[in-house]
Amino acid sequence: MLISTMNDLPGYEVTEVIGEVFGLTVRSRHIGSQIGAGLKSLVGGELAGQTKMLIESRQQAQERLVAEATARGADAILAMRFDASEIGGGWQEICAYGTAVKTRPLTR
Repeated sequence: MLISTMNDLPGYEVTEVIGEVFGLTVRSRHIGSQIGAGLKSLVGGELAGQTKMLIESRQQAQERLVAEATARGADAILAMRFDASEIGGGWQEICAYGTAVKTRPLTR
């Protein structure tokens, strides 16, 4: 699956627009991690556990995005973006979204 953050894909022609696709995950940290992150934030520095969780969440959201696009017959996703927001008490929502398309290589 080709994934591009651009609106086009150099070297390819879009032959069909399938439509918007997305992958979503919602994560929370256990209470011990939240307390540790809260204490770490008092002195400053990177919250490595939180960073790791967000990286894993983005990967999972992107995997779900690709799965949906594949199920709909796409071979590429254009204008891919991530969106994140906090919901509830410490839950993090990560959404990967874009436009599923079918493409073919340009001949030169």
